[in-house]
Amino acid sequence: MHTLRLLCLIVLLSSISHAQEWTRFRGPNGTGESDTTFPEVWTDMTWQVDLPGIGHSSPVIWNDRLFIQSAEETGEQILLCLNTKDGSEIWTKRFPSKPYHIHNRNSFASCTPTVDEDAVYISWATPDKIMLMALTHDGKQKWVRDDLGPYVSQHGFGSSPTLFGDTLILPMLQKPDGDDASLSSVMAFNKSNGKDIWKTPRVSGKASYSLPCLRESPEGPELLLCSTTQGMFGLDLETGKEKWAVKDAFSMRTVSSPLLVDDILFGSTGSGGGGNYVVAIDLQTKSIKYDVRKQAPYVPTPVAHGDLVFLWSDKGIVTCIDSVSGETHWSERVGGNYSGSPVRAGDKIYCIAEDGVVVVLAASKEYKMIRKTALGEDSRSTPSIAGGKMFLRTYSKLFCVGS
Repeated sequence: MHTLRLLCLIVLLSSISHAQEWTRFRGPNGTGESDTTFPEVWTDMTWQVDLPGIGHSSPVIWNDRLFIQSAEETGEQILLCLNTKDGSEIWTKRFPSKPYHIHNRNSFASCTPTVDEDAVYISWATPDKIMLMALTHDGKQKWVRDDLGPYVSQHGFGSSPTLFGDTLILPMLQKPDGDDASLSSVMAFNKSNGKDIWKTPRVSGKASYSLPCLRESPEGPELLLCSTTQGMFGLDLETGKEKWAVKDAFSMRTVSSPLLVDDILFGSTGSGGGGNYVVAIDLQTKSIKYDVRKQAPYVPTPVAHGDLVFLWSDKGIVTCIDSVSGETHWSERVGGNYSGSPVRAGDKIYCIAEDGVVVVLAASKEYKMIRKTALGEDSRSTPSIAGGKMFLRTYSKLFCVGS
């Protein structure tokens, strides 16, 4: 069993650290980090294209193929495959769905696909059912799951699938329907055929949109996740069994995803009305190390650079803290409101404001505003980086920066 776990870990870490691809929301292991550097001044965009419909989905990239989701007002789902070199369309697939009530900051295409060398995997939902599908890089359907049950939420769907080796994970952390708390769960699927591997119930209380990251513990690979009611927890990747939980971590909804910095796990909770805070979990003791309650983010996921962690609040205040002590190095208002998350490319941090302005800061212990660039359309998406390029999505456009 130990040998099997070791081989599994090698495959997982290989896929997570792949330098060329951006395979999931916020890239390798959800860290939002890339070694690529971009010039401080953008003379112009490498290319830009119009997307059908609208959405908040971020691009994922494998070699020279980019995959991104969008949707029509009818709820119809759209998956596009574009050439990263010039933005030209390789293929487009459409899937029937229907409209339903969602939050005005949500869309019918807020989920980011995940991709590997074999396929691209997508999800969407209506109140009636959750959909999960795999397609080849040429757009041929490999398998589909439409039997995962209903989705109950005040704000609509937004849970993206995520790959860890041959295991496809889909969190369905939703509001319980009456007494049926089993609707809220985390599920693992075989990526090759879509069959169930395990299902772990998670009581969420309210819909949570947290996506997992991976950690190698002494007992083997574990998924690190957040939910509203059950706080922050780790699940065994092979079995789905809970290995630990810090259930007093949160008191409100969780939207951001966990960020792992060495052996400290960061997560946030909050509401549209405020009261947001960030908790830092010491994974050695499985306890809260400290929290940050001033100008904390609710929706945006933090990003790190070494032992510096950058908390980008929804209201446009960015705070740089020490990951170990929680000490604040600086906290500055950069302007704008934010529903996407920051990413780091080399020594710079990039985040798109809701009005489509890209804000670039130095990823340093001293505050430095580098530049602001307007994309000309509203955005609630997160940048993606691969192959020396950065991809920026607004509601209905996709921009490329880089060589």
